[in-house]
Amino acid sequence: MTERICCMVMRINIDCNGCYRKVRRALLDMKELETHLIEKKQCRVSVCGRFVPRDVAIKIRKKTNRRVEILEIQEFSANDEQTHEEKPLMITSNTWNLESNQTHNETCVACI
Repeated sequence: MTERICCMVMRINIDCNGCYRKVRRALLDMKELETHLIEKKQCRVSVCGRFVPRDVAIKIRKKTNRRVEILEIQEFSANDEQTHEEKPLMITSNTWNLESNQTHNETCVACI
């Protein structure tokens, strides 16, 4: 498969702040991703960029040791005019800012 411009929504269990940090670090280390959104309460992660969806899911699985379930994939062609209009819809929520400010000292069994 070749890289395409796409957005993908995944379900990843984020049980504690340690899990959140693992997922965030894995996403930040991936150069092919342009934007990401982590919705901690909903256990959803949205990513946009130029990548092969299956490969990104496998990389996240290996780096975080968390189960990754792909919920939705939106692929855009290079000539598609809607690419620039639709991308911001995926990242309009600032849920991750609100949730990352909450302090939970508990960690899950997977993060110990």
